[in-house]
Amino acid sequence: MDNTLASLDWSLVQAFLAVAETGSLSGAARALGSSQPTLGRKVREIEAAMGAELFRRHAKGLALTDAGQAMLAPAQAMRAAAGQMALIAAGEDRALAGTVRITASVVVSHFVLPPVLVDLRRAYPGIEIDLVASDSSENLLFREADIAVRMYRPGQLDVVTRHVADLPTGAYAAAGYLDRAGRPKTVDDLLALDWVGFDRNEMIIRGMAEAGWNVDRNFFRLRTDDQAAYWQLVRAGGGVGIMQQAIGEREPQVERLLPDMPLPVLPVWLTAHEAVRRVPRVARVWDALSEALAALS
Repeated sequence: MDNTLASLDWSLVQAFLAVAETGSLSGAARALGSSQPTLGRKVREIEAAMGAELFRRHAKGLALTDAGQAMLAPAQAMRAAAGQMALIAAGEDRALAGTVRITASVVVSHFVLPPVLVDLRRAYPGIEIDLVASDSSENLLFREADIAVRMYRPGQLDVVTRHVADLPTGAYAAAGYLDRAGRPKTVDDLLALDWVGFDRNEMIIRGMAEAGWNVDRNFFRLRTDDQAAYWQLVRAGGGVGIMQQAIGEREPQVERLLPDMPLPVLPVWLTAHEAVRRVPRVARVWDALSEALAALS
């Protein structure tokens, strides 16, 4: 690895990688939780230290120059090495107190995990929790999260996974909407109502296809890929939506429709890097999540 690169402040290398991989200062700022001016300053600093222009501007953001492209692989190797060092250190951490970082989907983070995490904090006041609400796949190998709660089995190597629950789902609509539109007695009645769906995400369309209902994006009159906003649209009376029963049954403003109708379940997996999973505080949080999520099945 180039000696100049090896001697750089690590935060500059992180900034370079974030801009290179997102293609813009705004994307890099979101990825790092920083600001565009800060990222712009760090890019100028690393270019000055390297003595070369690393990015060129274009209509959609920033692209790597030849020098920047040559620097990309060594910078990624530095990140991988730093991640491995963090994992080794984590595996030797025997303290029950400290921080555990959890990532989960937006819906699970908003509507399922808060009471679980409050109870956990009461039971183990020395453990601090960082909750990352995200529908993207955080990279456990780089310690972006200690534990991931996912509705699919992650395929990363060197991770421990556990299938902890299968969450039943239901079709729900706001009582006020049903007072106006009528309450369905059959599946055909249900499909004739307004529906809330996702925008670019095809998960609901695929789930409906499994149930034998072949619809496309235009079937849904209200659409959003933010799943917390999706549920709020259903609650507000925008139409029918599919939601986990653990969430829908706690909401007094909505009614479950055709409760005997079979719908797909959502599998829940916990995932952690094998080294991190052995850390006592992570193990306690893992067990608490497993128990709480299994109770929702």
